[in-house]
Amino acid sequence: MREKTRLSRLTAIITQLQSTKIITATTLAKKFEVSVRTIYRDIRSLEQSGIPIITEEGKGYSIMDGYHIPPVMFSESEANALITVEQLIQNNKDGSLIEQYANAIIKIKSVLKKSQKEKTELLSERIQIRVPSQHKNQKTSNYLIEIQSSITGYRLLSIEYYSLSNIKSKRIIEPFAVYSTNENWLLIAFCRLRKEFRAFRIDLIQRLIIQNKTFEPHQIILKEYFQACK
Repeated sequence: MREKTRLSRLTAIITQLQSTKIITATTLAKKFEVSVRTIYRDIRSLEQSGIPIITEEGKGYSIMDGYHIPPVMFSESEANALITVEQLIQNNKDGSLIEQYANAIIKIKSVLKKSQKEKTELLSERIQIRVPSQHKNQKTSNYLIEIQSSITGYRLLSIEYYSLSNIKSKRIIEPFAVYSTNENWLLIAFCRLRKEFRAFRIDLIQRLIIQNKTFEPHQIILKEYFQACK
């Protein structure tokens, strides 16, 4: 039984390494509720089995870029969670997010066991996220995925924006973060016109162009931005 538990932990460690740029032994130890020394032994075992783990002194562990193992099977609870998120996403008001999640969920479902597929299909028929009738299928934006890509690639955005008072403006902005509130997505960005951070409702962006130019990463985290706004 103990060996089975360790095997599950080793598999989970590989999954963590594949889903994170770098992770420390301390973080892994807390996650799996074992000692740091146990994690050291686990890492050595994985290395000896041929898993290309990279150790960065003082930083943590990562896995060789491009290395993949066959997908780990989802538990029934995890599969159910994915189906629930699928329903939530379908009611989201950004068309680009709906499209890309639909593509992703197809790939995820392809690795489920036959019995899991039958259960997820049944759950899909038995779960419903209700929204006000006037909001159904009213997708108010299509730029969320492009904006997310610009945030991670530090790419400048050129936008045509209509304010709530219907005033049109053209901006060059440095995208920083996005968040959802009151059924709408908001983009936090440094506006080069106003020389400060501004929040833009994505559904009010009429045109968006990703520029080839990049900008320097902002030396602030999202938590600090919200604190400054108080």
